[in-house]
Amino acid sequence: MKIVIRMDDITPAMDWEKFDRFKGILDKHGIKPLIGVIPDCKDEKVNVSEPREDFWKMVKDLQDSGWAVAMHGFNHVYTTKEAGVFPIGGKSEFAGLPYYKQDEMIMMGSRILRENKIMTDVFMAPSHSFDRNTIKALKKNGFFKITDGFGKAPYKRSGLIFYPISISRAKTLSDKRDGITTFVYHTNTMDEKEFEELDNLLNTAQVVSYSELMEMKATEQGILRFILEYILAKAKYTVVNLKKSRNIK
Repeated sequence: MKIVIRMDDITPAMDWEKFDRFKGILDKHGIKPLIGVIPDCKDEKVNVSEPREDFWKMVKDLQDSGWAVAMHGFNHVYTTKEAGVFPIGGKSEFAGLPYYKQDEMIMMGSRILRENKIMTDVFMAPSHSFDRNTIKALKKNGFFKITDGFGKAPYKRSGLIFYPISISRAKTLSDKRDGITTFVYHTNTMDEKEFEELDNLLNTAQVVSYSELMEMKATEQGILRFILEYILAKAKYTVVNLKKSRNIK
């Protein structure tokens, strides 16, 4: 199984030291990831350093060099506790809001990207949470690809192309079948062990640039696969929360 890299929470005020370290590891191996750029970040948990004045130029330069770019929500502030149609999280910036509000947020986010010369039709939902109104608003505003779902190849559903993420890194690494899936990283919160694991991953696994996943042909997804994906996402969310509660105790 091949692996591509997705980097969330890219903002002018992210932890630049960690981002640069992550980028350095990727550059060493010639890997170009997908980055999720928050158009107008208001999330103080993500804004952790002084804003970089040349942020938008840097994003444009990365895109021009082959990095894929997604719009990562609008301002990354969670407004509901809705899980949405891919219930891997228990909070959302979008799911549960009325269509007109979601349409407005996606339109404004897209405008900010375009004003800064960033063109993309890829969407990355904060906390992986979106609903049918999100999908409708995305298509209205020119977004036809989304980085979420489970599987080992792109698939089509509701008029969008979904690029899957890994349900379990351990299972992905032991899977010898053909296919590609995504490992998700949040550089702001990575520690020394996680950076070492990333370097080891690129040395030992079949890690490729994100463009290879996007170049694969997407197949139509039926209702049975949608139901299975929903159950798997819900199960993963339950397991993660059980582990968190045990750690707290």
